[in-house]
Amino acid sequence: MGLQPWRRRAVWLHRRSRCSDRGFGSVEFAVLAVVVLALILTTVQVGLYFHARKVAQSAARQGVENGRQFGSGPGDGVAQAQTFLDRFGGSVRGANVSPEGSTAQEVRITVRGSVATLVPGLTLDVVQHADGPVERWTAP
Repeated sequence: MGLQPWRRRAVWLHRRSRCSDRGFGSVEFAVLAVVVLALILTTVQVGLYFHARKVAQSAARQGVENGRQFGSGPGDGVAQAQTFLDRFGGSVRGANVSPEGSTAQEVRITVRGSVATLVPGLTLDVVQHADGPVERWTAP
């Protein structure tokens, strides 16, 4: 005696459903790999951005420290900041150093540039400044 037709159909569907998820692990892995790769690239890009900010800030501070010394001026600070960027500023591309905002009593150095990016077409700009009072000799 054979199985009833509805029973045969149920057995066939059951066997087919067990086999239908073959290869699904590969699809899950491919989707998960894309997500993990995107997270890794985002993490690296954020690290590059903050590194470029710190380099630009350090260059501005170096410029201010040199420009505020007795007998120096904002031009000396710009030269020192540019020298610092030439030595350590590989992560700040197209850096522009300016003394805008400087007065006779205060030196202000601003560093502008763009960050090296991993994504084509993405532009991230960085602007950092530092300021400090100009050293003066006063009579007691």
